[in-house]
Order: sequence, then structure tokens, then C-alpha cells
Amino acid sequence: MTPADPQPPKSFLVRHGVMRFLGEFKPGPVVATRRGDLVILRTDRGMEFGEVLCPATPQALASVPDPTRGEILRVATPADRDKLRQFRDTRDLDYAAGVRLIAHHKLPMQLVDVERLFGNERVVFYFLSETRVDFRELVKSMAREFHTRIELRQIGVRDEAKLLADYGDCGKPVCCNTHMAVMPPVSMRMAKLQKSTLDPTKISGRCGRLKCCLRFEQDVYEEFQKELPPIGSRVLTNKGQGRVLHHEILARRLLVEFEDGRRLPVAVDEVLTRL
Repeated sequence: MTPADPQPPKSFLVRHGVMRFLGEFKPGPVVATRRGDLVILRTDRGMEFGEVLCPATPQALASVPDPTRGEILRVATPADRDKLRQFRDTRDLDYAAGVRLIAHHKLPMQLVDVERLFGNERVVFYFLSETRVDFRELVKSMAREFHTRIELRQIGVRDEAKLLADYGDCGKPVCCNTHMAVMPPVSMRMAKLQKSTLDPTKISGRCGRLKCCLRFEQDVYEEFQKELPPIGSRVLTNKGQGRVLHHEILARRLLVEFEDGRRLPVAVDEVLTRL
């Protein structure tokens, strides 16, 4: 490397695990990696397979609330990729064994997914349950079955969609399984403000909860709404005085009922004053 060459990043933002964790990872002393590389990591959980997203700049890390941390051991070799494919091929067998053992112990659990770490340090079972479950005996049975450390993790329905869902109603991959780092709170108030249909079947995502995309535009709606006179208030325009009946927030327009009974759309910049 000559003095004019840029210094390589000291750390990278990497996505890893079936739950698509995001973390800051430092490459080993002889590891050269770049965006898009598939890599072998050392994390708190063990050795894992991951994908390099970008250098871990302050701006990138600011978008990740609680990043995992660890070391990039190497760029994945053909043998590493073959091993990952083998794990994926045996996933159905691991899942079937988990379902069988849960049924044997008669526990109120619904198994969602199984994750075997690359280093085989543990097998993680993700499950749904409406109640708290005492699975200590189940863990012992699973340890005898899989001959490794067992982790059982209870998740919610939104996490289930993150693990299993593919495409949303929009025709694109579900947001929770692509770019979202955290699950934002979404409320019916957001749907009402955005004038979305209130039919639950149309504003619910694959998880059965309100769609996360309602949250994405909420800040813009709230900012634009502050510029509009409240519904019910009186305004003066070039067309006369009237009362605000309705907002078209993104268009920044009002529906105004004038004193002569006319109801006309009015742009917010046509409002001379609020009475």
C-alpha cells in the first residue's frame, strides 16, 4: 500500500443469523473484505455466517440501535459455502425433530424455525406461545438429540413474519425481512391520519398486525398537517371566507365550505389568514 492509497475501514456493518442481526465487526489482521462478501464471523453466540453490508461509519452505526459485535475471521471459502448448504438441507430434519420432542413433552409451543450456527456450537429453536413455558426438560431432550448446546427463544408474530414471510401485498419482499433494523410501533391513529382504509384485512401485514409501512410516512404526514388550518376552523382566501371541512395532507390542500354554500378545494398557500 502506497501513502496515497486510502486506509481500509477498521470495521464493517455485517448482517448475520436467521433473525438478520446487524453488527459491527472488525476484520482479522490478514482479512481483506469488502461490501457484499460472505464471511465467517465470531460472535457472542459462536461462529456464524454473515454478509458484509458496508463500512461501519458513524452514520451507518447510528441507524442500528443495538449492534452485535465481534470479529470477521475470513471471507467464506467454497468449503464454507458447502457446509452452509448442508445445514440448510438438514433444516427440515432439525425442525421435524424439534416438533416431535415438543409434542412428546406436551408443551403449548408452536415451533417456527430452527437455526444451526456455522460452528455447530448451538442449535436455536424459535417458537411462539401465548403463555410462559417451562421447557427445561425439553432442553435436556434436545441436547441428547442434537449433541450440542440448545437455545429456545420465544418470539412474537412480527418476528415470525420476519423469519418466514416472503412478499407483501405491494409485491415487494416484506420490509421486516429486508431493510428494517427494528420493529417500529404502528397504531390505528396513523392509518386514520393517512386516510388509509380501516379494513383490517387491507392494512394488516403478513404477521396479522398493522403494516410497518404506515410508520414510514407518518413523520411527513405529521409535519405537513401542522401547516394546515385545523378542521372546523375558519379561513380567509381569495375566494372568500369559509370553514375547513377536510384535509388532503400530502397535496397540502383543504376542502373549504364558503359562506355561499360552495365547497371548493383550496391550496394551503391560497389561505390569506385564519379567522
